[in-house]
Amino acid sequence: MYLQPSNQKKLYGLNNELIELINLYKNNKLPSKILLSGQKGVGKSTLAYHLINFILSQNEDFSYDLNNFLINSENKTFKLIQNKSNPNFILIDVVKDKQNIDISQIRNLKKDLEKTSFNNKPKFILIDNIEFLNINSINSLLKILEEPPINTYFLLINSEKKILPTLRSRCLNFRLFLSNQKSINIMSQILNSDIHDLINVDLLSYYNTPGKIYNLINLATENNINLREVNLDKFITLLIDESNYKKINSLKLLIYEFIEIYLIKKINPKNYLFVNNFFKKIKDTRKFNLDDETLFIEFKTKVLNG
Repeated sequence: MYLQPSNQKKLYGLNNELIELINLYKNNKLPSKILLSGQKGVGKSTLAYHLINFILSQNEDFSYDLNNFLINSENKTFKLIQNKSNPNFILIDVVKDKQNIDISQIRNLKKDLEKTSFNNKPKFILIDNIEFLNINSINSLLKILEEPPINTYFLLINSEKKILPTLRSRCLNFRLFLSNQKSINIMSQILNSDIHDLINVDLLSYYNTPGKIYNLINLATENNINLREVNLDKFITLLIDESNYKKINSLKLLIYEFIEIYLIKKINPKNYLFVNNFFKKIKDTRKFNLDDETLFIEFKTKVLNG
């Protein structure tokens, strides 16, 4: 199972949001600069791809199926985006092995925007993970956003991270939200199986999103972990003992996420001060880029085994 927003042909849970954006477009009121914000994995990028496909595939064979909120994989727009050759679509994201979206990517974007759109169709620029724009990239992007080209739409994706107010103020913010139960229902539909038959309830929290559940299942599959049989304590221990987090940043972030879930679940009046202090250690470790391994070992020895 290797779903990505760009190839997720079915839209789940955000149907009303898509209809709202489409109606704005049909009435010539769609903002040229939109910030889609919400939890990681809630479906922001998927929503963006569906909106883009609906608009660009109009008048094409096999155009977007709005009745079923479904991208037809036979339409030209979808194929060109998959091949990274659609002249009316530009994706900006963190390049593999890079820490940030750097200035060269924005400079290249500026050059691309100087080219005319194809067949007079709108041009869409999707900027994912905007929290990873560095200061130089942001300044360069702000200049573009001040006077965007005609018939060009910017869709910026933010996973509830702090971004510069000057960038936020340039865009109309659409905040997306899914309830915990809705997230579980969505993943059950995608997998055609009840999530509770696949994952121990101890590993689920109110902070789950479809994307987070999906990544969790993939991680378990790759590491031969039976999510139905392990509880939260055991799962965190397995992740820490494996030590792959030293090489894989996404795995390290997952450990932090499950440690926080563990602390929230275990907090009570008797251990409040200890838990609160540990949350502060987590914050300081991440803020000042301190040694993650030291923190994880302390959590394992003093909390899990304490």
